[in-house]
Amino acid sequence: MAKFKFHKIAAVAVLIGFAAWMGTGKFSSVGSASAESDKAVPTAEQQAAKNAEQPKAAPRTVAVITPPRSQHARAIRISGQTEADKRAVLATRAAGIIRELPVKEGDHVKVGDLILQLDAEDKPAMVAMAEQVVKQREAELDASRRLTKSGAQAMLQLDTAISNLATAKSSLEAARADLERNRILAPFTGIVDNVAVELGSSVIQGGEIATLISLDPVLVKGEIGERDLRHIKMGDSAEALLVNGETVTGTVRYISREATAATRTFRIEVAIPNPDDRIPAGMTAEITLRAVPSEAVILPRSVVTLSANGDLGIRAVDKDSKVTFFPIDLLDDLPKGLVLGGIPSDARIIVAGQDLVKEGDVVKPVDASIELVKKLAGDTAGTN
Repeated sequence: MAKFKFHKIAAVAVLIGFAAWMGTGKFSSVGSASAESDKAVPTAEQQAAKNAEQPKAAPRTVAVITPPRSQHARAIRISGQTEADKRAVLATRAAGIIRELPVKEGDHVKVGDLILQLDAEDKPAMVAMAEQVVKQREAELDASRRLTKSGAQAMLQLDTAISNLATAKSSLEAARADLERNRILAPFTGIVDNVAVELGSSVIQGGEIATLISLDPVLVKGEIGERDLRHIKMGDSAEALLVNGETVTGTVRYISREATAATRTFRIEVAIPNPDDRIPAGMTAEITLRAVPSEAVILPRSVVTLSANGDLGIRAVDKDSKVTFFPIDLLDDLPKGLVLGGIPSDARIIVAGQDLVKEGDVVKPVDASIELVKKLAGDTAGTN
C-alpha cells in the first residue's frame, strides 16, 4: 500500500480541525476579543454603585447680595417739542390804507392794545350823521307821546315814531361797527412774533397783518404709548429736558382720548410756567413722566442676564443653594444702575458668576465683598 505524503496528511488534519471549530458556533476566541466577550455585563445597581464611587464636582462659587429696597416712581420718557399756549394770525376786517402800525416784531402787547389802524375816510362822518338821526327820532317820539296822551294824535302815529327811533339806532350801531373794523386790537396778552405789512400800504379785507403768540405758560407736547397711558393722569407733575440742557418742571394739562391711527400713541401737553418768555416755541425737549411709586431695587447693569427661554431677568440663590431665575420689570435707568421691579424681597441675587450657572444648579453662595459691589457700581457709572 502506497504511503501518503506528510503535507497531504497535515492538510486533512487542519480541515478536520476547522470543521470541528465551526461546529461549536464560537467565533470570538481570537486575541483580546475573546476575553472581552467572556466578561459579564454589569447590572444597573452595579453601575449606580460605580457612579457613586466616582468623586462629584465641587459646586461653583457665586457672589450674592440682598440689595436694599426703596419706593421708586417709574420714569416714562417721550420726545416732544415746545409750543405756544396761544397763537393767532391777525387779519383785517375791512380793506383800506394802513394809517397806524404801532407794533413791531418782538413787542410785548396786552389784551386790547392797538395793533393796526386803517384810514377811516368818511366813516366817522357816517357815525356822526347816524347819531344826529337818533337824536331827531328821540325828539319826535317824545312829541308823539305828548300828542297821543292829549288825544290830538292817533295811536298809530305813536307806533310809527317808535319804529323810526329803532331804525335810527340800528343804523348808528352799523356805522359804529363799520368804523370799528378799521382797528385791529390784541385779543390776548403776548408777543408780536411776525408783522406782515408796512405803514402806508394797502390791504384787502381778510389780509394777514401780524402773528401774536402767548408763551406763558409754554407747552411741551409729545405722544405717549398705549401701554404707558394708564400710568399718568391730568394734573401729574412732569419734567422736560430742553435741548440746551435746561430742565424745567410743569403739569400735565391735557391727555388725548383718541390714539393717532398710524402710531397708536396719545397726544399729551405739559404746561411749563414761563413768565419771562425765555423758553421759545419749537424747541426740542424730552418729557419725563412719573408713575405711581412702587417697590424696587437698584442693581448694576452687569447683573441682568437672559434665561434659557430668552427672558430678561436676574439669577438668584434659594434657601437650598439652587439657582433660580426671576423676570424683571425695568422701571428706570439711572447713572448708578438699573431700577428693577418684580424681584422678591428675600432674593439673594447673584452679582458675580450668574452667566456661568443655570437654573437648578447647586452652587456655593458667598456674600459679595464691598470692593466687588463698588467695582460693579463703578463700571455701571462708567457706561453712562
